[in-house]
Amino acid sequence: MSERIQALHALRAFEVASRYGSFTRAAHELALTQGAVSHHIKTLEALFGCDLFERRGPKLRLTEHGRLLAQELKVGFKIIENACALLRQDRYGVRLKAPSTLTVRWLLRALDGFKKVDNSCSVQLSSVWMDIDAVDFYSEPYDCAILLGNGRFAADVESLKLFDEWLVPVCHPSYLEQARPELSVLSSCEFLHPSPDRRDWRRWLARMDALDISIDQGQVFDTLDQGISAAQQGLGISVVDLVLASADLAAGNLVTPFPHAVATGDGYYMTWLKASPKAHQMQKLRDYLVAQVPPLSHKDISYLYG
Repeated sequence: MSERIQALHALRAFEVASRYGSFTRAAHELALTQGAVSHHIKTLEALFGCDLFERRGPKLRLTEHGRLLAQELKVGFKIIENACALLRQDRYGVRLKAPSTLTVRWLLRALDGFKKVDNSCSVQLSSVWMDIDAVDFYSEPYDCAILLGNGRFAADVESLKLFDEWLVPVCHPSYLEQARPELSVLSSCEFLHPSPDRRDWRRWLARMDALDISIDQGQVFDTLDQGISAAQQGLGISVVDLVLASADLAAGNLVTPFPHAVATGDGYYMTWLKASPKAHQMQKLRDYLVAQVPPLSHKDISYLYG
């Protein structure tokens, strides 16, 4: 039994070191010395009769055998952690990761409604800024996540699309004199970019066959929410997700000077591990969220696929 426990410690040390590519960082996470982690790896290499890491300079690289072992251990330790978590915390609660703009613009209201209709499943929400939406269920403390992406997720991840991303330009009602100006007017407008790479304006203009309009100038923000706020203050024209701006459009805080919404091919997906012990709770949550997505029925807007 003692040998089995020691082997388990060694496997855990290897799994953490494989994630970080560093014995030092693995030692810090496991509260061990670097020498102890190194000893655990050598023990496993002797046991299996093969190298698990290529040791070239300060950065470690997994060998082919190491990659195979790390892949399986990642899943195995997650199963153990999930089993322990059911006894250590609220076994009926769900820990949800979501982008900050989605949270502010839609998710908070939706979750408030979910709490009122189903008090058997609590939701602990973490609103996180993500340049590129991503989650690692094996190293991050979440049961599920809502991510903007193309729907191609890992084989062990379950996903359901909540809604598609439709981009449309918006501004304050008083920003432009003409309600329906020509696209050429954009050249004299202040662009508001919701992301540093300016990808949203580029996508919309490409569908309009207007890539000759320069988007190099204008304010650059970190989030869609900041772009919407700047547009509401009359600082320029932003391009936004139609669903996330629907409340402001309905209230008249924003208008769509160019009434063409473009589908990017991306969407907001709720994701979780297929082997999650809380799959039932997350299915209830996803069913409710789907029903809370506002319909795309804004008048005078045409919907174009990219």
